[in-house]
This record gives sequence, structure tokens and C-alpha cells, in this order.
Amino acid sequence: MGAMKALVKERAEAGLWLVDVPEPEAGPGEVKIRVLRTGICGTDLHIRKFDDWARHTLELPLIVGHEFSGHVVEVGAGVEDVAVGDLVSGEGHIVCGKCRNCMAGRRHLCRNTVGLGVNRDGAFAEYVTLPASNVWVHRVPVHPDVAAIFDPFGNAVHTALSFPLVGEDVLITGAGPIGLMAAAVATHVGARNVMITDVSDERLDLAGKLGVSLALNVSRSSIAEGMRQLHLREGFDVGLEMSGNPGAMRDMIASMTHGGKIAMLGLPAEEFAVDWATVVTSMITIKGVYGREMFETWYNMSVLLEKGLDLSPVITDRFPYDEFDAAFDTAASGRTGKVILDWSGGARPERAEPTKAEAAATMNRSA
Repeated sequence: MGAMKALVKERAEAGLWLVDVPEPEAGPGEVKIRVLRTGICGTDLHIRKFDDWARHTLELPLIVGHEFSGHVVEVGAGVEDVAVGDLVSGEGHIVCGKCRNCMAGRRHLCRNTVGLGVNRDGAFAEYVTLPASNVWVHRVPVHPDVAAIFDPFGNAVHTALSFPLVGEDVLITGAGPIGLMAAAVATHVGARNVMITDVSDERLDLAGKLGVSLALNVSRSSIAEGMRQLHLREGFDVGLEMSGNPGAMRDMIASMTHGGKIAMLGLPAEEFAVDWATVVTSMITIKGVYGREMFETWYNMSVLLEKGLDLSPVITDRFPYDEFDAAFDTAASGRTGKVILDWSGGARPERAEPTKAEAAATMNRSA
């Protein structure tokens, strides 16, 4: 068994460490994957900072990371439908398969979920192993950068498709990477108006590239003003809350039409008050969303890309893995889209634009 480079949370303090660790081996029912790209997620930022959540959740040392793409290099005994050479992404929620929800096919509702890069060693490494049942094989061409963000893309798709969007007026609060992807999905599937709010002009500029009707900086304008610009009289039909900000949720509830529907993915840091009287009298539906439906959301993601959804504006920065500190600082700035770490050895620390050679190579592998 050889050694590999990995980003490890070694000590109970702020920081991550790039160290040599043993390569994992694929056990029965598992696959071993050569990692090509990884995406930096908010969870990874919490782990690097080692905040209260991380202190109470992690068992150290731990290889972090759960957003990735790579090529299969080994399959364990009993694995079918996954082959050496396949370009894959991974579903980072590993379920028990035995609880009521798992047995009923509702695996995303498993109460015993184990998180890749949180509860077991993750994908910020040259190699990662994963149960074959958690591997998504890309059957149509997709660039490794995009394949690496299927996990957060799935959060966006799961949230955006929680309610019918065709012809609807949609409010999205929070223009982080997942909010941006949700905006792209809502526009792509036929929403009438898509308004997204944030306080970052840089992220709102990205939203403009994704074709939203209005990208509104709520530090300067109100949602009510945005509604006037869009000529909306009765409020929004669907709300997608992506920020976890109490004020954003309260403003969203106040801006919904009667019978409006809200899907809430943003995770608040603490409890906050909600105007439940308005929720009741306006007959508003609020749905909590976590992760992806396995694997219906993954199918939806692949089809959306196949039918022309373009996520390239969401990926703004790419770094080689050994410049991870700069990459994490960029992701933590709150002014970018998705930040990618390249584990293939050929990345440059610049705005992410895949080369023609990279795209052609991926097309050839995936065909």
C-alpha cells in the first residue's frame, strides 16, 4: 500500500495540514477513485476554522472534503455497473440501508447517515474510496470541474425542484454558489421571474450572467422595491431560502403570495423568531431541504446539463491542491462562486476556464 497526499484535520485547532497518509484500499462493494478535482464547501470552511459545530462533530484526525470528481482505478468484490476508467462523482451521504426510510427507498431521509469528509475520511486527497452504491457514473460528457460540484449542484436542484416552477415568480435569498445554481435551474426550467438577493455585488454580478430577472443588493434596496421593478402585485409564488439569515427568511415570508411555497436550504446558526401568524393566514408551505434525493436528484442534474444548463459562470476560481490555504481564503471571502482544487497536477491559480485539451480529454473518456 502506497502513500498519498491528503488535506487532514490533524489537531483540534484552526487550520488544515497537507500530509502523507496511506492510500485507501477498496473493500467489498467499494470503489477506489483517483481524485481529479474537489470543490470547497461551507462545511469545509467550518472544519478549517474549527468552530463549535466542528468541535462537537469531528473525530480527529480526519481527511476532509466531500465534493469531488475522479476516475475509478479499482473496484472491490461484488461491484457491478461501475468500471475502471469511469468518470464519477460521489454522493457524500452514506446511509444505513436498514432503517424504515432506507427500506422504503427514501434514502435521503436516513436517520443514520454518515457524512464523507465529516464522519469518515473524505475526498481532499489523491485517492478516495466509497461504496459503489454512492458512486454516480457520468454517462454523458461533463468537465471534471463541473462533475466535482455535483454535490452542491444537487442541493440546488433538490431545493429548486421542490415545487413546480413553470410560469412562477421565484424569490431566492442568498447568492452563494448553491443559490446561484438554484437560480440557473429556476430560469432554465421555465420560471417567469427569478429574483435573487444578496449583499455581495460580485456574487450578484455572477447571477446576472445566469440570466436572472433581477439581482438585488438588499443592503441598498428592499425586496418590495424589487417587486415593483418586476411589476409584481401579489408577491412571489415560490421562495428558495439559501442564506440561513433570519432577516432573509422573515423578508421572504412577508413577500410571498397567499398559498406561496418556500423551500429552505440555508442553515441558521441559531434559533430565530418567525411571523407564524402570516404563515398561517397566508397559507404558506415551508419545506426543509437537506442534501439530495438518492438518486432522483442526480438523474435530474445530469439531464439538466445534457439539455443545455450552463454552470460554468458559477465556477470562478481554481487552485492546485498544494495552494489550499489561498483557495480556502478565496472561498471564505464571500465574493466568489465555487472554488476548485485541482489534484491532477495541472492547475493554475487563476480564474477557472477549462482548456480545450482538458475538455476534449474529458469528452473522450466519457463518451
